[in-house]
Amino acid sequence: MRKFNYLFLNLVFILTPIIAQASVESSLMGLKSVLLGSILPIFAVLGLAFAAFSFFTGNPNAKQHLTYALIGSVILFGAQSIVDLIQRVIR
Repeated sequence: MRKFNYLFLNLVFILTPIIAQASVESSLMGLKSVLLGSILPIFAVLGLAFAAFSFFTGNPNAKQHLTYALIGSVILFGAQSIVDLIQRVIR
C-alpha cells in the first residue's frame, strides 16, 4: 500500500505542471476546434441524410425536414465564420 501511495504522489507531482499550464482559454479553444471540426458537421450530414430518407419513403413532412436540414447545415458548416465574426465584433 505504501508503494502505491509513493507512485501516486510521484505521478501527481509529474503531472501538476502540465495541468497548471492549461488555461481556461486554451481548453475552450480545444473544445471549439473539436466541435466545429468534427462533431457539428457529422450532425449536419446526418440531418441531410434523414431528410433524403424522408423523401425516398414518401413522408408527407419531407419538405419540412429538408428545409430544417438545409438551415441547420448552413448554420453548422458556417459556425466557424459565425464564431469569427462574433470574436471580431467583441474585440
